[in-house]
Amino acid sequence: MSNLPEPAPVVRLPDGTYTYADHLPTPIQPVAPVPQVVHQHIHQAPPDRTVQRIALGSGIGAGTVAAGVYFGPLLVGALTAIAANLALLAFLAAALSWGVVSVVRSVGGTEGTNAAKNVGKAAKYLRRR
Repeated sequence: MSNLPEPAPVVRLPDGTYTYADHLPTPIQPVAPVPQVVHQHIHQAPPDRTVQRIALGSGIGAGTVAAGVYFGPLLVGALTAIAANLALLAFLAAALSWGVVSVVRSVGGTEGTNAAKNVGKAAKYLRRR
């Protein structure tokens, strides 16, 4: 008797070649599906598409809807910029008129006081309009 191990069985492959059975790949065992947990973080609500749906339902084309989607935010931005500029100009006008009134009151005597009253009356008149 020999102390050598038993030889592996020889297997004939579909292409006609022979190989040892211990060199064949092990069959892939199906893995039991494990449910995956999906963590979804929503940071912003989706935009409201009501206007687009109404527009598409009324028969106007997709180009008009796309223009509304594109130019709508641009219009809002432009109006906001205009409003900010007007607010800044109003603040500057108020600050400058206050400065002019203060300087006229401090520099002139009775004439400066009368001029400051006239400027104040003019400012009140302009605010009422």
